[in-house]
Amino acid sequence: MLHEYCGQTRWIWNQLLAEKLKPKEERKEGLGYAGMCRELTKLRAEHKWLREGSQTAQQQALKDLNQAFSNWRKNPGHFSKPNWRKHGVNEGFRIVGPQALRWERLNRHWAQVLIPKVGWVRWRWSQNPGEPRSYRIRKDAAGRWWISFASIPEPKQSPENGKSIGIDCGVACSFATSEGKMLTVPGLTTSEEKRLESLQQQISRQQLGSKRREKNKRSAAKIVARGVNRKKDLIEKTTTRLALEYEHIYIEDLNIKGMTKSAKGTLEEPGNNVAQKRGLNRSILGQGWGLFAQRLEDKAPGRVHRLDPAYSSQCCSACRHVAKESRESQATFRCVACGYEDNADVNAAKVLAAGHAVSARRSSLGDSSRKREPQLC
Repeated sequence: MLHEYCGQTRWIWNQLLAEKLKPKEERKEGLGYAGMCRELTKLRAEHKWLREGSQTAQQQALKDLNQAFSNWRKNPGHFSKPNWRKHGVNEGFRIVGPQALRWERLNRHWAQVLIPKVGWVRWRWSQNPGEPRSYRIRKDAAGRWWISFASIPEPKQSPENGKSIGIDCGVACSFATSEGKMLTVPGLTTSEEKRLESLQQQISRQQLGSKRREKNKRSAAKIVARGVNRKKDLIEKTTTRLALEYEHIYIEDLNIKGMTKSAKGTLEEPGNNVAQKRGLNRSILGQGWGLFAQRLEDKAPGRVHRLDPAYSSQCCSACRHVAKESRESQATFRCVACGYEDNADVNAAKVLAAGHAVSARRSSLGDSSRKREPQLC
């Protein structure tokens, strides 16, 4: 039944998306949310298999589609144009309203939720959803079913102790704190990487739609999910500890989207070192910087401060002198002015913890083409 619900909502999304993507002269008029609901009523009257599903879940698919178009039109630079939903990729549906409140806890480890026309379905208890406004059920590539309740959790209580901490993000070391701790996001083990590579090679040679190919895809997805779970576990535990122990948290305000932009260029002007840049982009995205910052702001709202990271790796946390020569290597920082020595990432985190943004000014001649000269931070 859950698979049927996923298929129904995906089919309805694609049907109405095809209608909205038609040329203006061929498109039906009034295809807002109300108009799409009228189209849904006609489709349910025509198809018995749609009537057997939940009308609430099908209406929410239309509401999601309408919201996706609204976001894209308002901010096309941030939101992409709504696209087709695919079998095996977009597997899920949403239930809203009073129906979302029909859940109960069974024991220490299990609870159950009443899904319309399906019945009571058990789910593993992780935390109290309270009084949710909706919930979404989805299936990931590894074949696991998830339920997520839309409720606003209480933020972590501020310790109000005046303590501050700075966090520097990197690739060799995922997160370095001003207290001297170095955190590296765990990935796959060597044996897991070899197994994953072997499965991907088998998948590339197998016939599309075959049972063996689908089996190997699920096995590969399970291996990838292990690495994702390890990363999320580290981020969740670390952000919770920081929100409980520090009143002010300073992090780098990184433009991750710009940092991971492809370097392949165009046919007329192809890029340089494309393979190396692709590997760097993959490493950056695997660190979870964006998720780390987002979860910090969720747990400590108003207490997380984003600072411009410019020149923070060249600034001395002891005397505030900025010099490129102080950064001797990826891991070593030795100030050329006062001789202070520390790990380069920890030193940058201490600069952020002080709440200083490194200032820079152009030449007094006013030539905008001149290189910016860093000053004391």
